[in-house]
Amino acid sequence: MYDKQHGLYIAHCANGALSIIGKMANRHGLIAGATGTGKTVTLQVMAESFCQAGVPCFMADMKGDLSGISQTGKMSGFIEKRLPEFGLENPEFQSCPVRFFDVYGEQGHPMRATVSQMGPQLLSRLLGLNETQDGVLNIVFRVADERGLMILDLKDLRSMLDYVSQHAKEYTSTYGNVSSASVGAIQRALLQLEAQGANQFFGEPSFDIYDLMQTEGGKGIMNVLAADKLMMQPKLYSTFLLWLLSELYSTLPEVGDLPLPKLVFFFDEAHMLFTDTSKALLDKIEQVIRLIRSKGVGIYFITQSPTDIPENILGQLGNRVQHALRAYTPKDQKAVKTAADTFRANPDFKTDEAIMQLETGEALVSFLDEKGAPCVVERAKILFPLSQIGAITEGQRLDIIKQSRIYGKYDTPVDRESAYEILQREQTELALNEEAAELEEADKKQKEKEEKKKPGLMSKVMKAVMTAVTSTLATILGAWVSDKVSGRKSKSRTSAKEKVVKNATSAATRTITKELTRDILGNLTK
Repeated sequence: MYDKQHGLYIAHCANGALSIIGKMANRHGLIAGATGTGKTVTLQVMAESFCQAGVPCFMADMKGDLSGISQTGKMSGFIEKRLPEFGLENPEFQSCPVRFFDVYGEQGHPMRATVSQMGPQLLSRLLGLNETQDGVLNIVFRVADERGLMILDLKDLRSMLDYVSQHAKEYTSTYGNVSSASVGAIQRALLQLEAQGANQFFGEPSFDIYDLMQTEGGKGIMNVLAADKLMMQPKLYSTFLLWLLSELYSTLPEVGDLPLPKLVFFFDEAHMLFTDTSKALLDKIEQVIRLIRSKGVGIYFITQSPTDIPENILGQLGNRVQHALRAYTPKDQKAVKTAADTFRANPDFKTDEAIMQLETGEALVSFLDEKGAPCVVERAKILFPLSQIGAITEGQRLDIIKQSRIYGKYDTPVDRESAYEILQREQTELALNEEAAELEEADKKQKEKEEKKKPGLMSKVMKAVMTAVTSTLATILGAWVSDKVSGRKSKSRTSAKEKVVKNATSAATRTITKELTRDILGNLTK
């Protein structure tokens, strides 16, 4: 429940109501406790209070239970019994405006991001790359930027990896070694990612974070992410939510401390965010969490134990709700002690003992005061939700999706020209040019081969000379035989021979000249 005077009413203790002060709600928070102790109900109560205050929220729904926030709650024997504990008589049950989202597009509006938006650092974590492979991935992104190639989906990234691998020698001197082994390892990791359904997440239209920050009828819209299937892929789940936080951080303007946050982000199963996370990325997460509150965004982590959160980040979570923890082993006992030490002690009870004695619906609560200092921890009972507890039907979910103002905005994927199409076209053009060059070279060689088969100029001249000589000899011989037969005088015979030789020589000269002229003119006209 929310009222301007007391803030966001969350729990009730022996000393009265415990509320989160509106201007301190962006100082982040933690909801911790063992399974079955009431963390989900606490989350729902908090979200309802923010909703009534006009603050939109984003939350992951692990089992479908949070979908009930879209329906009006009802009086029950359990609630009726607890009314006097909260000083309430006639609670006004009400629903919250809800939008359902789903990375896979099955139980809500699709949520997509481009590979470029994700960036090499988050993508490297998602793929589980080592330092060398991470370096190669950074080179791929750098080359894509230099060439003006957009990496929108996974096929774009595959194409860029192939391109950089094929041109590795060109980039090695500038960026460092690009080994085929590293490229192969990244390609295999992409194959595993695709098997997890990541193809449905990477692409366009990419999600607009301002669609998370809307109100309806003065109430903040509750953005509920269906995470039951997504939870089966822990790295995809945590990296996706981390990307969403990074987008909020990089996009939203600085606003300082507001009377109420612009958005509250609930990160369920928060331990997944920090599992197998590199030191560099952990530093980045810490920076985002520390500075994003100045953008008007509050982050609330939900996990089993405070020890799941790194100390540097845990120290920034000012509003705490600690449900029961069990201490069956020395490790569990240490976790209880650590959780107790994160609170400002209350002299009325021992915090570590109280943590193990809490019943379902009870919690140790400490919120920030007006000055931003943590209040003394109180043992309290969490308020009951005013909306429905438990999941809704598929029909109800579908009706809410279709009535949403963003219905149809993200439903149809868009595959515009990007790295894959451009590199494919370049490869096709290169193949065609190579084929044309090969055909031209083959044609040139064929012509040269044919030219070699043709007789040369000297060969033609010699042939003409031999023909002329043969003809001349034949003519002379014929004339001599004729003289012998006719018995002509020697003077006349000599004269006849000279005439025959002259004629034969002229014929030979004409033949040679004709061949020379034909060969020269033939070469000129080629």
